[in-house]
Amino acid sequence: MTEKGLPPSYNPETVETKWYRFWEEKGFFHAEVERDKEPFCIVMPPPNVTGALHMGHAMDNTLQDILIRWRRMQGYNTLWVPGTDHAGIATQAKVEEKLAEEGLSKYDLGREKFLERVWEWKEHYHARIASQLRRLGSSCDWQRERFTMDPGCSKAVQEVFVELYRRGLIYRGDYIINWCPKCSTTISDIEVEHEEKEGHFYYLKYPLADGDGYVVVATTRPETMLGDTAVAVHPEDERYHHLVGKKVILPLVNREIPVIADEYVDREFGTGVVKITPAHDPNDFEVGLRHNLPVINVMNKDATMNEEAGPYQGLDRYECRRKIVEDLKAGGYLLKVEDHTHAVGHCYRCGTVVEPMVSKQWFVRMKPLAEPAIQAVKEGRIRFVPERFTRIYLNWVENIRDWCISRQLWWGHRIPVWYCQNCGETICEKEEPQKCSACGSTQLEQDPDVLDTWFSSALWPFETLGWPDRTPELEHFYPTSVLVTGRDIIFFWVARMIFMGLEFMKDVPFREVFIHGLVLDAEGRKMSKSLGNGVDPIEVIEKYGADTLRMTLVTGNTPGNDLRFRLERLEGARNFCNKLWNASRFVLMNLGDFQPGEDIIDGNKFRRENLTVPDRWILSRYNATVEEVTRAMERYDLGEAVRLLYEFVWNEYCDWYIEAVKPRLNSQEEESRRLALEVLWFVLQGTLRLLHPFLPFITEEIWQHLPHRGETIMLQPWPKPDPALTDAAAEEQMQLLMEVIKSVRNLRSEVGIPVGRKVEAVVRTAEGELKDVLSEGRKLVEHLAWLSELTVEDSGGPEIEQALAAAVKGVEVYLPLKGVIDLEKERERLEKEIKRLDKELARVQGKLNNESFLKKAPPEVVAKEREKEKIYLAEREALLERKRRLFGAN
Repeated sequence: MTEKGLPPSYNPETVETKWYRFWEEKGFFHAEVERDKEPFCIVMPPPNVTGALHMGHAMDNTLQDILIRWRRMQGYNTLWVPGTDHAGIATQAKVEEKLAEEGLSKYDLGREKFLERVWEWKEHYHARIASQLRRLGSSCDWQRERFTMDPGCSKAVQEVFVELYRRGLIYRGDYIINWCPKCSTTISDIEVEHEEKEGHFYYLKYPLADGDGYVVVATTRPETMLGDTAVAVHPEDERYHHLVGKKVILPLVNREIPVIADEYVDREFGTGVVKITPAHDPNDFEVGLRHNLPVINVMNKDATMNEEAGPYQGLDRYECRRKIVEDLKAGGYLLKVEDHTHAVGHCYRCGTVVEPMVSKQWFVRMKPLAEPAIQAVKEGRIRFVPERFTRIYLNWVENIRDWCISRQLWWGHRIPVWYCQNCGETICEKEEPQKCSACGSTQLEQDPDVLDTWFSSALWPFETLGWPDRTPELEHFYPTSVLVTGRDIIFFWVARMIFMGLEFMKDVPFREVFIHGLVLDAEGRKMSKSLGNGVDPIEVIEKYGADTLRMTLVTGNTPGNDLRFRLERLEGARNFCNKLWNASRFVLMNLGDFQPGEDIIDGNKFRRENLTVPDRWILSRYNATVEEVTRAMERYDLGEAVRLLYEFVWNEYCDWYIEAVKPRLNSQEEESRRLALEVLWFVLQGTLRLLHPFLPFITEEIWQHLPHRGETIMLQPWPKPDPALTDAAAEEQMQLLMEVIKSVRNLRSEVGIPVGRKVEAVVRTAEGELKDVLSEGRKLVEHLAWLSELTVEDSGGPEIEQALAAAVKGVEVYLPLKGVIDLEKERERLEKEIKRLDKELARVQGKLNNESFLKKAPPEVVAKEREKEKIYLAEREALLERKRRLFGAN
């Protein structure tokens, strides 16, 4: 135990630095395989090495740390694996921006030198992220930290790619992909963010080749018409039956293209005739495959028009659109233009409008991997919390498309495929081949692309535990226990980890998926650089402390729902920490040389016959809190758990119990004083253990000052409910006494009797049991209601004159005022207040009796006036009743 006595105020900065260093140096976060213990393992969703942690990371890691600290205290063999992600597109973009500031591009450096610069970036920002996670209090096993491109993870990625390739589940082919012209790479379907944009529908005339009229097609992207290779109608659309098999002439290009019939066409949309551009629309690409249409790509990778665009070559896509519309109008091909709002796909990294393009890419066949992933969830081997995300997951997986995994980047896991420059053989190996397996040539060239970042992240639960080697950690901790992650990456990451875990480990990667929402600003907007509404978690920690931030991120947090980050929440959390600190200081100041007996430490065995009602009450409430908090933790309702603790600490332990025992602590009755100290200590140390997962730093600091056993609170056992402490009778009795105390305090406040002034009060009841409780609790009521004397009487006695009265659960409470206040002044005050209310009522009722007001005023204004009338009438009635009580009928 450290020296007794806490400083007057809590200083988070010194406390947090001291205890985190202590925990880490002592190895308390580190886990070895202990086969006699039940494992509990979490793999940290690896933050990207693109910069600093944001508030979403802070919440995600706070929730994980709460679960880890709790399970560690429950005695599980607990492992939390930390790590970071190389984040291909995002990190390369950051480094390229940095180079641009120096007047350089990646091509000036070349691939090797550029990658050296990226590794330097990674080392710098990785150190920053690790430092920030420590500041937050994350109790992860730093000795087992991983990086998605470390040697072990790279080995796992090579193993998986080669194995899937050999099984025919990875293939290379021409396919329509989403191309980001700014990032210069393909991005997967789920990396495209769709936003509603104002645009136009252009209705174009396509002349029939036989000269017999024209058809009208509608498009939002006239620049892509240069790559049209057909127009399509629905096979059951009677308007166009006669056109199927004919040809039309593509305006401006004068190329003949066929009219085809395909069920993809929506007869009700537009004119029922659509242009088919296989190279620049994913649906058109599928139509093209079914009808064996040519694919004409009219754009370059930078979204300018290529040589297939003829006279429009070199124009930006939007400039080309403008020019084509002009030319169509001039040629008489533009029928009309309508305003149209539609969803436009943007790159999730840079916000650029993506361009569908046909390109040679690497893909994973998803259907064979998806089926086991669907069954695992349907059979309950993986449980989503909240359950509603199960449906969202299944909807996506059941309709999954092949996954494009190649990226046109330099930073990332390079695709382990080589091409023989002599015979064209494709070689896929885990290690770099020295010669062609087909012709023996040494002229081999590796595929220049890298793998999608999510490919390596999909292996995270088992690669971090040593796979492909069968390590003791992999055998013991896999499947992991729970994945804690945001709802925004269920498809990016969660589903893919399930696919890969089932495929390569033949088991699910985790038993449960705890989904949390996003951290929004106070107005409910997503935090972003463009809005300038982001909050730096480290700045918050420096001002308020890590525990305050952690509590703020958990308070009001329910599984799956977004959380609004408000300044007043921070203030509330800090106030709670200060309340806990001050209460603990008070207890420590009174403990002196107190040491709890072994019976109190080990068995919660209090001498019950000597316990007072407040003692029995607080022990029973503490016991109920242990049970309710543990239940909330089990169902991942961490927001409810912290609410229960807040209510117990603030409203019950601090505001009632500590105040109730103060006279006993100053008493000469040694037995009563000793018992009060035992209860104070027992409940405080148990509550600190309950609070520790949420507020690790302040609880460690206070616990170290209390009498205790062991090195750290984080390795103390999690409290368990003890039926012997449950006392419903004491809770009921104390509730009555508290209601009486609050009633007396309210009556005093009504007439302005100051807190320090002692007055008399009378309570009456017709129930014998209540009278016994009040008589036994007389001293408590006198102390907490600031009374010189409390008289307990039977109901039915003579009316107590000139007294305020209230009723509480079968008890009448009276506060005699004769000789306590100046009654004449009180009469004047009451009459003045009644007159004021009469005036307000006259004004409000004048409005409400005015037909013109009722007709012309908005309904909400009328409702507001009616509510005012209701309040004024109630206040007036209360004042009249008080006047009658004090001064009779007149």
